[in-house]
Amino acid sequence: MLEIIKSFTEWLWGWPLLALLMGGGLIINIRTGFIQLRYFPYIMRQTFGKMFSKSEEGSGTVSAFQAMTTALASSIGAANIVVVPTIIFAAGPGAIFWMWIAAIIGQGTKFAEVALSIKYREKNEDGDFVGGCSYMLKNGLKGGLGKALGALAAFFFMIEILPSITLQTLSAAGPVENVFAATNLNENIIKTIAIIVIFIIVSIVVFGGVKQIGRVTEKLVPIMAALYILFGIIIIVMHIGDVPRVLGYIFKGAFNPKAVAGGVGGAALSKVISMGVARGVYSNEAGMGSAGYGHAAATTDHPARQGMWGVFEVFADTIVVCTISALTVLLSGVWQPGLSQAESDKLAPVAVERAFNTIFGQAGSIVISISLFLFVLSTIIVIVFYCEKQAEYLFGTKVGKIMRVVASLMILLGIFVSFEKAGVFLDFTLGLVVIPNMIGLIAMSGEIKDIKKEFFDGDNYYKLDQKNKK
Repeated sequence: MLEIIKSFTEWLWGWPLLALLMGGGLIINIRTGFIQLRYFPYIMRQTFGKMFSKSEEGSGTVSAFQAMTTALASSIGAANIVVVPTIIFAAGPGAIFWMWIAAIIGQGTKFAEVALSIKYREKNEDGDFVGGCSYMLKNGLKGGLGKALGALAAFFFMIEILPSITLQTLSAAGPVENVFAATNLNENIIKTIAIIVIFIIVSIVVFGGVKQIGRVTEKLVPIMAALYILFGIIIIVMHIGDVPRVLGYIFKGAFNPKAVAGGVGGAALSKVISMGVARGVYSNEAGMGSAGYGHAAATTDHPARQGMWGVFEVFADTIVVCTISALTVLLSGVWQPGLSQAESDKLAPVAVERAFNTIFGQAGSIVISISLFLFVLSTIIVIVFYCEKQAEYLFGTKVGKIMRVVASLMILLGIFVSFEKAGVFLDFTLGLVVIPNMIGLIAMSGEIKDIKKEFFDGDNYYKLDQKNKK
């Protein structure tokens, strides 16, 4: 049964889902006029330029920045450090180019997801704003189809998150084990202590509610991202003379991978494209429907204004953090043309750590361990919250709060199980969430166009902002 699911999942996450994600994304981008490119300076001023601004208009439960960091905490995770280099070793540097293309298209998709989550959000029994993929489908498509798709999306997302919490916990415990590997402590004891500490931290945060989650992520996400980006930039600067050569690998390999390298570096062009796009989407989560659950609680005066934070998310996650991971691996010489399959398989999972070690020695391993721990810890906090929101949508706030407890206890399950083969099941269920989400976004692309037009072409928002600037 596992092999059948694995085969189907590999097919599903091949061209079928990539065509839906990229094709649907292009439809959305065309209808909004590629706002992420046309208004990029303005979007950066309204997001990055106002990250710590306290003045906000509109209604909501948490600040716009807190909502963004909540969603960004889910997308910036182990994939940025561990998964991104694997596409270089599996398909060559050209895959990074297609990861960038997926990110540019994904910015428009995430703008749509976030904007619609604001438009179709509701207030729950506790008085908090709630929304996301399921609410968008139910309230946007209306009728039986919208309700059915919304329920399916919530159900599949919930059963995907539960085992994912355990896997993420094990990923967070791994760096702690590495740091204390030189001690005489038993590995199982270190792992158990680490998991209990993670459980305590996550429980304190998530049981404080969405406002507490927002307060923690607004501090944790900038710190963890800045730590990793700083050390990554140092490596890039130390190899600044090699940047043109590496960029040549990326751009040449994007269209003619065999001209860049032999061995696995000479992968077929179709593999280069599919792996670059798939891993880019997997990292920034554009099209997966998850972002809306975090953004729905934001204080904002217009759906498009919060949608711009979705554009910033993809930019920060993929264009900045994932690119730094890729460049450190290529510039440091960890990846070389002509590597054998055996060498690639061995180096891929530890490529960024090896790259950091070339400049910082053993301290590089410590930085990677700290970064991995913080990245994954923030992800766990947010997906426990997401799991609660799926149950709340399906069964109400009381069951949602019960699921919050169940989801938190999944952390402790990491002490007893490994879920080595759960990745196949997680990818399968996540694929089943993507399908209704993208169907909804495509069906409501006209509404997305109207949201964009009202904000950027009307007289009350964009033009007013530009007038005030002058």
